[in-house]
Amino acid sequence: MTPKDHLIRAIQDLPADSTYDEILQELALARMIERGLADSDAGRILSQEEMSAWVDSWDEPE
Repeated sequence: MTPKDHLIRAIQDLPADSTYDEILQELALARMIERGLADSDAGRILSQEEMSAWVDSWDEPE
């Protein structure tokens, strides 16, 4: 399925009275999910422990 097909399906799954903003939000969400899955497939992920350590490092002085 092409990216265009995915977006068309996402729009078609919305209620007929969806607003322009709701449609844009749905398209943005679909794109974020697509990117996240691609990152996961490519191994660009962090474990919970790695993420926690990274977030904790934000409080440390430079």
